[in-house]
Amino acid sequence: MGTKSLCLLLASVLVAYYVYTPIPENIEERWKLMLINAGFRTVAHVAEFAEWLGLMHYMEVLMMITSIEYTAPISDENVTVTDTKFNNVPARLYIPRKQSSGLKRAVIYIHGGGWCVGGSAMEPYDLLSRWTANKLNAVVISVEYRLAPMYHFPVQFEDVYTIVKFFLQNSVLAQYGVDPNRICISGDSAGGNLAAAVAQQLLDDLEVKVKLKIQALLYPALQTLDLDLPSYKDNENKPILPKSLMVRFWSEYFTTDVSLQEAMASNSHVPAESSHLFRFVNWSSLLPEKFKKDHVYASPIYGSSRLGKKYPGFLDPRAAPLLVDDTKLLGLPVTYVLTCQHDVLRDDGIMYVSRLREVGIEVIHDHIEDAIHGALMFITSPTDLALGHRVANKYIEWLNINL
Repeated sequence: MGTKSLCLLLASVLVAYYVYTPIPENIEERWKLMLINAGFRTVAHVAEFAEWLGLMHYMEVLMMITSIEYTAPISDENVTVTDTKFNNVPARLYIPRKQSSGLKRAVIYIHGGGWCVGGSAMEPYDLLSRWTANKLNAVVISVEYRLAPMYHFPVQFEDVYTIVKFFLQNSVLAQYGVDPNRICISGDSAGGNLAAAVAQQLLDDLEVKVKLKIQALLYPALQTLDLDLPSYKDNENKPILPKSLMVRFWSEYFTTDVSLQEAMASNSHVPAESSHLFRFVNWSSLLPEKFKKDHVYASPIYGSSRLGKKYPGFLDPRAAPLLVDDTKLLGLPVTYVLTCQHDVLRDDGIMYVSRLREVGIEVIHDHIEDAIHGALMFITSPTDLALGHRVANKYIEWLNINL
């Protein structure tokens, strides 16, 4: 074998080794997902290397994906699209052109990205909002909140809350022709976290007279206490969100101090004085048997009080909506929760479903056995997947029926 042939063979083996990722058998378009995941892994490795060299922060490199996916606010024959601000917080606004005799519905959408990356102007989010506005003949407000590591909790929550509270004023709703009885708050992943937290907070805000009709939480991140749930163990290295990246997202949400990230990675970050909170995330009682498999619940490993005192945000229900008492769940609107089997955040959503149902909240749980985290991001070429379109259609269909 010649030198060139040998080099080509070795290069091919290395590429194949890099691209290949074990994909669950029930996932369709497996090779396409492998290639997409290889792209994500490449960006992650570049981010690690750039940070190691001191060139830039890890999340700054990941933001390259957001930049590449940026799309301008271009109106089309169905929807008028503009970038605007509500009470000084940026948002992308979608207003359907379709004429209607009555008031319109409204959806407030919060994008995902681990509170660190992503944006309302990313092509998949822009397309999803266009579809929602057009198919529902609804006004859509896609929130552009500030991101970590430049801004930490509670800034992201406060940005979203500011927009929602401003929009829910009767005068603002009248300006956009929105029916105050047909408003939804929705979000995916970190956006689902923010949507759930805002919906809870609104219940105690006496200044807000308009109530949400529904909330839609798409594979949401809902708790910071137990990062060793069955879903974290089962999906530790699955595409698109490995456990290591989710731990990094959680820690960066609160601080750039690596000590919190290290403690979260070993699941020993919660101080003993906060042990009472674990009852809210005890998966042994909150998960149906089919999701427990052979996992055995273990008592928490408590960490240093220093982290809890220095970064109390990770114990705050505004950051971890599962940590509220049952009384704080009463009054929440009809809730749609979408979870994915091959997702570290699967059990967060399922536990929230259990807790909401226990207090009498109407919940529709849509669990997708052949889905990965971030499915809604894969609806635009060249990274579109049939799964992404299927999930988007399920979500919009539910909104159309219930909003």
